Amino acid sequence: MAALLRILHRAEDAVLVMLLLVMIALAGFDILSRLLFGGGVLWIPPTLRVMVLWVGLLGALVATRSREHIAIDLINRLAGDRVKRWLSVLTSAFAAVVCGVIAWHAGEFVRYAWEFGDVAFGRVPAWPLQLIIPLSFGLMAVRFVLQALGSALYGLPEKAA
Repeated sequence: MAALLRILHRAEDAVLVMLLLVMIALAGFDILSRLLFGGGVLWIPPTLRVMVLWVGLLGALVATRSREHIAIDLINRLAGDRVKRWLSVLTSAFAAVVCGVIAWHAGEFVRYAWEFGDVAFGRVPAWPLQLIIPLSFGLMAVRFVLQALGSALYGLPEKAA
């Protein structure tokens, strides 16, 4: 199981790095073409907008993996270990529910985009580009459930490396 998780984590990291590198290359090419030739490539700006969405949501997924996501932890700083443990369970369970609800509704959004034939730009359909929304929030929900269970069964979580 640990080997499978390691492979999954490396795949997530690789996709994130690849997207960032492609974004940098496309943005650089677009800037140079505007400066040197007086105009950019029409499909680059909308592609970059979609890639920003993907990088942001994949980054959020990686942050939940390593417990580096945004958290308000004032009570955690003041509470004892037992209270911290159950607050971790409660907050992870709540985050799982919120991410699950978002994933469900985002899935419906993508389904409607597919049914109605929404177009992102040019002739590119919108729904494949939007799939990252339900996918990432669904995976975040699973990670939060696992974190809640881990906190309940094994104690306070440690930040992953």
